[in-house]
Amino acid sequence: MVERRIPKVRDLAPLMQFKKPEFNARTRRLAAASTIADLRAIAKRVTPTAPFDYTDGAAEGEISLGRARQAFEDIEFHPAVLRNVAQLDTSREVLGKTVAQPFGIAPTGFTRMMQTEGERAGATAAQAAGIPFTLSTMGTTSIEDVAAAAPNGRNWFQLYMWTDRERSLALVDRAAAAGYDTLMVTVDTPVGGARLRDVRNGMTIPPTLTPKTVVNAIPRPAWWINFLTTEPLAFASLDRWSGTVAALIDTMFDPTVGPEEVRFIRQQWEGKLVVKGIQSVADARLAVDLGADGIILSNHGGRQLDRAPIPFHLLPKVVAEVGNDTEVMLDTGIMNGADIVASVAMGARFTLIGRAYLYGLMAGGRQGVDRTIEILSEEIARTMRLLGVSSLDELEPGHVTQLARLVPLSAASTLAR
Repeated sequence: MVERRIPKVRDLAPLMQFKKPEFNARTRRLAAASTIADLRAIAKRVTPTAPFDYTDGAAEGEISLGRARQAFEDIEFHPAVLRNVAQLDTSREVLGKTVAQPFGIAPTGFTRMMQTEGERAGATAAQAAGIPFTLSTMGTTSIEDVAAAAPNGRNWFQLYMWTDRERSLALVDRAAAAGYDTLMVTVDTPVGGARLRDVRNGMTIPPTLTPKTVVNAIPRPAWWINFLTTEPLAFASLDRWSGTVAALIDTMFDPTVGPEEVRFIRQQWEGKLVVKGIQSVADARLAVDLGADGIILSNHGGRQLDRAPIPFHLLPKVVAEVGNDTEVMLDTGIMNGADIVASVAMGARFTLIGRAYLYGLMAGGRQGVDRTIEILSEEIARTMRLLGVSSLDELEPGHVTQLARLVPLSAASTLAR
């Protein structure tokens, strides 16, 4: 029999812990977010459908995006035990300078449409965290204003080659003058992908008020108040645009861009040059031959060609081919710090986050971006310690197995025999 007694006040006191109430709703909801998926759920609640879907969606059936995320889920880690992991080093040199974490913020378009703090929030959060921030040609804050907001940050500029070459090169000159140290040329956009969510939502720049958007705005008044009471959308690359996203993309993108344009930019740009949108070993070698200091394996977040190659699956082959000649980076599908650790283990020098950053931005502006970086950094540190490594350089392919879900028919036939 268990002897029962009436508890004394002094026994209850240690069990009664009351948290100090947090009256700021933004701070409260961000503190409750433990994963990027949590930030996405908050973002969906507080952001109108059209800008949320612009961020969240991908091309056509969104198969490329789904496969890229699935590839990270289909890995098996191989930890080592009895290792001293008390001290952890997550820094490394990327394109000639040290970064605090193995990830940076990818270029994203129309960012102030997701949340009014936009690129300033991303750039200042990246500066505080010691990681790079990339401004898109289709960003909504000017090259000079981003540099002014984060004067001590590692600022990169992403370039689309327009049909108007002079205007493209003018952007390059402005980025150099503003102190950007890296130029990222995106090469997977001869035309825009079929982003069907945007078509169905009637997505325009800037957002237009229709009966549908008014109804959608009723439970999200803060977004509309911020949008209507702050400076009008201004782009890094043009003064204003009034029309659909698809029309803007078709106006800007140039289907004639070839190797000569990249070679010419290499001659004009004195900083580091990165080629983004590589999806084959052959194109990785081509980019290196054109003078790229780095390449980014990317299918544009699944937003261009649906059923495109999976960057994470492509990584080992590309590293084996060009890893000694250039810095191999990766984006698309990253939603967890473990995804980043796996990428580094398989040979990536660096990774970039797009949607994960924008979910945090939509969920809470600068505070939300800080929370995104904090979540990913915590996940990276925890995963490394559980793998038994204390620095990024200790990660190697033996720590990761890429489990096969999608196997080419030829390979499947070989396995069957």
